[in-house]
Amino acid sequence: MHHNWSRYLRVIIAGLAITTLVGFIFDRPLWGLTFGLVVYLWWTLVQARRLYHWLGNPSSTDEAPQSIGMWGDIFDGLNKLHQNHLRTLDRLRARINRVQESTNAMRDGVIMTDSRGAMEWWNGSAEHLLGFRRNTDQGQYIHNLIRNPVFKNYFDSRDYREPLEINSPAKPHIHLQIQISLFGDDDRLIVAKDVTRLYHLEQMRRDFVGNVSHEMRTPLTVISGYLETLVDHSDELPPKWRRAINTMAAQSSRMEALITDLILLSRIETGEQTVDDSLTDVDAVIEQICHDAKALSGDKQHAFTVNITDHRLLRGDESQLRSAFSNLIFNAVKYTPAHGHITVSWTTNREGAHLSVKDTGIGIDPVHIPRLTERFYRADPSRHKDTGGTGLGLAIVKHVLLNHDGNLEIRSRIGDGSEFICHFPRERLVERVPETARND
Repeated sequence: MHHNWSRYLRVIIAGLAITTLVGFIFDRPLWGLTFGLVVYLWWTLVQARRLYHWLGNPSSTDEAPQSIGMWGDIFDGLNKLHQNHLRTLDRLRARINRVQESTNAMRDGVIMTDSRGAMEWWNGSAEHLLGFRRNTDQGQYIHNLIRNPVFKNYFDSRDYREPLEINSPAKPHIHLQIQISLFGDDDRLIVAKDVTRLYHLEQMRRDFVGNVSHEMRTPLTVISGYLETLVDHSDELPPKWRRAINTMAAQSSRMEALITDLILLSRIETGEQTVDDSLTDVDAVIEQICHDAKALSGDKQHAFTVNITDHRLLRGDESQLRSAFSNLIFNAVKYTPAHGHITVSWTTNREGAHLSVKDTGIGIDPVHIPRLTERFYRADPSRHKDTGGTGLGLAIVKHVLLNHDGNLEIRSRIGDGSEFICHFPRERLVERVPETARND
């Protein structure tokens, strides 16, 4: 490149020298130099004009203008850059078209928005599921098209670890699962999945469990009543029947407990038992449950320690909270060997309130902890018969905590006992009103 520039410079100097020499012949050397400069300037302006027109509309022709010398090399270099740019642009368009074709083939709706929610692109499934229109909705804020306060709060929260389930704004019979991901310069990629079938199946399962449980309660009550009568008069029965009657009575009681827990869990899941935002005196609830737990302990003679360091009230449904707390404390009694120690603590900190139930039992293998809150899941099936539990206690605890914006933490290892901690948000704590102020 440096060699070509030196050659171009020599040609220009030679041309000006020739015009100056011609001027000497006519005794006008300055005119000759001026004529050479004017010709060179005219040539430069002509080539610059051709370049200007070509740059104004480079796609109108496949190649740049043709020329000679330095301008010829400039045109050739620009033409190569232009052709490379066109090939790169074609490749990018092909890739974008392929991505759009693949996303349009998806059954899930895909939407791209900026950080404020202005819609930039969406696929065909999004139009079907959410009712977007290609010609009019470009650039619109997604909050104006999905008019649901829950969705707006989810979009603005920036906490997208869990998906959101809502009904479609365009087709209310379609149940959608919304998942948002952050990318680029705080932009959003929104995926809307049609989970209507799964939602209906789950609803059918809940209805089935609830209805069957209610239908079984009446005949089981009759059976239990007759069995209790037989147990009361077992002295009048032949000895070989006494054991059978007692076993049936015990299993009947277990079935009644199972049906009661199933009905409670079904009500909590389906929303029949709505969360009452009344104020719960946690101190009194814990004291009463621990008193009942000591009676349940009986001959095992467990040692109980109750630590209550905060006496504020908890906003929530007292019956649901009582059910959750009693499940945890009674489980500690059932799974802790005789003369073991059970510690129940109610504490608060900057994050919120915490109920801890800690025992000195045999512990749980950590591999089972993620599944302990599943219905009927047991870490040790061999203990099912001994404890007489229903396998629904921790599932009830999980759903009660979800209804109260809380979560359950489980800590345990084999041989080191177990600790179950219920975490509640700080916003649910309410100061007690003094008795004098209440009377006034």
